[in-house]
Amino acid sequence: MAEVEIAGMTFKGGKMAIILTALSTLGGASWAGFEFYKDYMDMKEIVQNIDVDAIEARNTQIVQKLDDAIEYTRDIKSGLRDDILSIEKQADRVEDKARNMEEKVRDMIDKASERFETRRDSLIKDNNRELKDLEKRLTDKIQKALDNPLAD
Repeated sequence: MAEVEIAGMTFKGGKMAIILTALSTLGGASWAGFEFYKDYMDMKEIVQNIDVDAIEARNTQIVQKLDDAIEYTRDIKSGLRDDILSIEKQADRVEDKARNMEEKVRDMIDKASERFETRRDSLIKDNNRELKDLEKRLTDKIQKALDNPLAD
């Protein structure tokens, strides 16, 4: 077996593997620590170079634009509500006018029907009277002709 002597201590087989593992772990941990420290220093430099006033001014500008957009949206909503109410009123007026016109047309039709029926009844009565007069005259003439066949 291999033996290694370091600082007066002798290491054999399994102990040597443990020491190599411990040394590689210590080296990896040191490398990771240095990398974390380097990243920390880089971030520290970036954070130190941040212009807080510029960020705050930009945030203020964004908040102002957002407030303006909200106010504009409220104005649009209010305008749309007013427009819808106006349209509803106009629709109600049109419906009322249509109902009134329908009633007037129905009244006109009813009156026209009454006049038509009255006129028709009157014409039928007149025709019946004329037919009866004609029938009476014909009957009278026929009767006269029968009573006096040589009179003509």
